[in-house]
Amino acid sequence: MSLVILLDAGPLGMITNPRSSPENQACKNWLTVVASQGADIVIPEITDYEVRRELIRAGRKQGLARLDALKQLLRYQPITTSVMLKAAEFWAAARNAGKQSASDASLDADMILAAQAGVLIGTAPTRSSPQQTSATW
Repeated sequence: MSLVILLDAGPLGMITNPRSSPENQACKNWLTVVASQGADIVIPEITDYEVRRELIRAGRKQGLARLDALKQLLRYQPITTSVMLKAAEFWAAARNAGKQSASDASLDADMILAAQAGVLIGTAPTRSSPQQTSATW
């Protein structure tokens, strides 16, 4: 089983940013390395949405073009009904446990991303699961 990497908005934004800051370049280099090692790199639809809305708001046409081009190179994972149902379960469980990742009224993209990861690999992500880890690029 190959390593599956779901890109969050931070790394996706750095990868598609045409400005070459040291941090952006380091993230782009990391992507090149993990891709060359055979990792299955996924752009979740919720992450595309988070990056895209800001690029549109800021009028960053070059960034939008880079985002669209990257979606052609990597796997794009749409949001499905099963993802949204799982996200609602995660959201409720987190709130009931007293762990809030966003305001009550927000969409809570992190829960949608977690649900997308869980549906993608066929299990619910947990901190204790050995098959799933989270890392900073």
